[in-house]
Amino acid sequence: MTTLFDSAQVGALHLPSRMALAPMTRCRTDQPGNIPNAMMADYYAQRAGAGLIITEATQISQQGQGYSFTPGIHSEEQVAGWRKVTGAVHQAGGRIVNQLWHVGRMSHPMFHADGRPVAPSAIAPDATVWVVDPETGKGGMVDCPIPRALETAEVAGVIADYAAAARNAKEAGFDGVEIHAANGYLIDEFLRAGSNKREDQYGGSVENRIRFAIEAAGAAADELGADRVGIRISPFITQRGMDDPDAPATILAMARELGRIGIAYIHIAEADWDDAPETPRAFREALRAVFPGAIIVAGGYDKNKAEAILAEDLADVVAFGRPFIANPDLPRRYAEGLPLADFDGDTLFGGDQQGYTTYGNYEAAA
Repeated sequence: MTTLFDSAQVGALHLPSRMALAPMTRCRTDQPGNIPNAMMADYYAQRAGAGLIITEATQISQQGQGYSFTPGIHSEEQVAGWRKVTGAVHQAGGRIVNQLWHVGRMSHPMFHADGRPVAPSAIAPDATVWVVDPETGKGGMVDCPIPRALETAEVAGVIADYAAAARNAKEAGFDGVEIHAANGYLIDEFLRAGSNKREDQYGGSVENRIRFAIEAAGAAADELGADRVGIRISPFITQRGMDDPDAPATILAMARELGRIGIAYIHIAEADWDDAPETPRAFREALRAVFPGAIIVAGGYDKNKAEAILAEDLADVVAFGRPFIANPDLPRRYAEGLPLADFDGDTLFGGDQQGYTTYGNYEAAA
């Protein structure tokens, strides 16, 4: 029976275990410039015992930013900062991929020269983003405005940004990239009829709605090789104006095409809040049937739940988020049945080392 501690082959990457560090926004970059720093290198290196590290979401361009202090991978300074991170992780024996992000309409006017986030259609998300007030230096959740619709002629430029970001990720020393196509951000907006009212080649039919995702993944594959590219999906979320009963079928159609490209994995972001919709077994089985690569799952998993889904062959790797925050040695704690520490929710976004790199391994915490 497959366990969390068995090795796995995910595309070009050989993972020593099936435990991944899930991508988690922590907002700790150097300013100005959203530059990854030595503190971030320490944070990820502390968690290099994971079979795979998936970084926090990283904007592919200035247009792609939606939250304060999140990292980019579109400037020389950002690439140099990320090189410190990958170097520290590799020195600690880990493997790390960069999650490429364009937030689309999940943004704020302060990040855009014209004050207008972009999206497939000019429809507000009924959502908030974390923004630091430049006057006070304090962060808080603020409403997203109505975006402007991308012109068809602009789409190729955004796809080129994904290609450039993948190229930069390679230069920064990453082992691969994960395309963020979940949680109501730009690619997810293209996939769902309620947020995408286009009638051109990027809207309307299912084939057209998946086109942007396929082109973004293909652009990254051209830069890195398809076996070093993954994609994150969230078929069943309903928040942020993303309730679309046709989304699972659309995403399965996308998965089939991504399988033809030969990408390494699909990562299912499962809802982990109270009263969230479950991911049905039928969807998991259908995804297995249409996609030949590896499947990663994340969202509220503990050791028992993770090993159960591995045993049923409905996933190949399980990613852990919150448990990894306060337990940088989470694989050891699970393997040896050691108690878990709790994290401080007040230090999740922004700040300094406190609540970021100050959590110790079991010996230090005992």
